[in-house]
Amino acid sequence: MEKNASQTVNRAVGAGRWFPDDSGELRSMLEEYIKTLAARAATGRVAAAIAPHAGYIYSGPVAGHVFSVLRAQAAAGLAPDTVVILGFSHSRAFAGAAVMAGDAIATPLGQAALDREAGEILIGAGRRVFFDSRPHQGEHSAENLIPFAQAALPKAKLLPIIIGDHDAQTRAALGAGLAKLAQQKKIVVVASSDMLHDPDYAKVTRTDRATLEKVAAMQTAAVLGAWQPSHQVFCGIAAVAVAMEFAAQQGCKHGVVLHYRNSGDDHPESRGQWVVGYGAVVFPLDPDSRPGQ
Repeated sequence: MEKNASQTVNRAVGAGRWFPDDSGELRSMLEEYIKTLAARAATGRVAAAIAPHAGYIYSGPVAGHVFSVLRAQAAAGLAPDTVVILGFSHSRAFAGAAVMAGDAIATPLGQAALDREAGEILIGAGRRVFFDSRPHQGEHSAENLIPFAQAALPKAKLLPIIIGDHDAQTRAALGAGLAKLAQQKKIVVVASSDMLHDPDYAKVTRTDRATLEKVAAMQTAAVLGAWQPSHQVFCGIAAVAVAMEFAAQQGCKHGVVLHYRNSGDDHPESRGQWVVGYGAVVFPLDPDSRPGQ
């Protein structure tokens, strides 16, 4: 994080590791991924989504499906004011959810404005949600989706959040804050998560497809019930659950699975070693729905 007299700017540290550190190369890569579904948009505004966060050469083509839909919706007049990105901590657990503090986040694509006002609304929902940039430092789960948001929704402000635990109280506090925020701003909530990690390619494929069926049916409790520390159907299960619960509260009746691949599909040499699943899902509002219905 860099501070000067007028601004506090966070720095994306994954450039050169998870995604290119050259701006031209990164933008070209993102455009290739995002154009995949340029003509496809869900009926009804997308309230929430799930996108993967691995290295771009692995999960980028899948994540691109989500941001292609969001770009198409923006072109149709449905752009959000704020993109809320829900990540989680890979390195250390902590109680609650940390909202990135500061004025902006800088990536190779330039600076993206952070929505401080939206953050204030969220932290007003309870003590389990707070401003703290420290859990974001070196954590790629939320950061890896920021360049996608910059490319697809350049006018939107961002609100990256790292969830530090699996506590239902944390999910409830975030859910309450997001519901309040949605009354004041047009937002889209994007949960950052990969799917099952396991050496067995067939098991990953079978498990992930069953999980995505539950997601499409909005069966949040079933998705949570299938998760175990040794069987993580979503590595970012808390982020996924919050996004699904928010979507349901807003009036979404179903999820749309846009695309699924795993590392064993595109890199067969990983089969029998380490296979990771990647799913792209959006939750569109039914045209006549109202929040809470």
